[in-house]
Amino acid sequence: MHSRRAFVKSAALLSAGALLSPSLLAAPTKYIGLQLYTLREAMAKDPAGTLAKVAQLGYNSVEGATYTGSQKFYGLDPAAFAKLLKQHGLIMPSSHYRLGEEQEKGQPVQGTMLHGWDQAVDDAAQAGVKYMVCAYLSEAERGNLDHYKLLAERLNKAGERCKKAGIQLCYHNHDFEFAALDGKLPFDVLLQQTDKNLVQMELDLYWATKAGHDPVALFKQHPGRFPLWHVKDMDKTPQRGFTEVGNGSIDFKRIFAQAQQAGLKYFFVEQDQTPGSPFDSIQQSITHIKRNLV
Repeated sequence: MHSRRAFVKSAALLSAGALLSPSLLAAPTKYIGLQLYTLREAMAKDPAGTLAKVAQLGYNSVEGATYTGSQKFYGLDPAAFAKLLKQHGLIMPSSHYRLGEEQEKGQPVQGTMLHGWDQAVDDAAQAGVKYMVCAYLSEAERGNLDHYKLLAERLNKAGERCKKAGIQLCYHNHDFEFAALDGKLPFDVLLQQTDKNLVQMELDLYWATKAGHDPVALFKQHPGRFPLWHVKDMDKTPQRGFTEVGNGSIDFKRIFAQAQQAGLKYFFVEQDQTPGSPFDSIQQSITHIKRNLV
């Protein structure tokens, strides 16, 4: 009886402590991920050696940035790339893809949502990908609000194909989706016009913040809609450029405290440009994350 009372008392104290210390609940995932676009040159030259370095620095998941219908994942077929990841104790739960509306040299781009999507989904499933992400819209692919509504239809259709393979489709933002068109934000149009069961969001915390929007407010408005995040900091210069996590102005502790409301499953460090070696930058970022965020 005494031991039961002691257990109940200690459990109550732990619960109270958790309520008083949100940081105890702020570690939403055991994975610290890296978007491989940060190491795009190294990955192009030596995928195996680059992934080995990523793992040595303490990252345990990555997000793919390169897929085509012919070159697959960094020149490797899905099974071979999955094997390479496993050798280094890494997973790739997410990978980026293009819409495919824009042509290259007058030809459709394969491995995109509009061209060769069935093959792309099958390859993603074989590689162990759980989230396929529409990564970026070129200027030619943006257009007016009606064009964003068309994009929403295309996302829903692509998301249906993903769902059949047990994969979730997401959309990754930059800042242009937060520039009003006829009094409406394209980002809001995409959120409202897509089926939340078919299309979720990968919120780039940097771009949303730079566009003047609070990620925490977005989480409250659309709870559970943001299973993926890009984590990169904004420097304190007038240009508000990219910098290592912890070196800039974004309050990541405040954002990570709302991970559960966001629906966060995986996050990925990304730094599009680095002042020196990208390996030095990603080491700085993971050191800060481990000490302060997870």
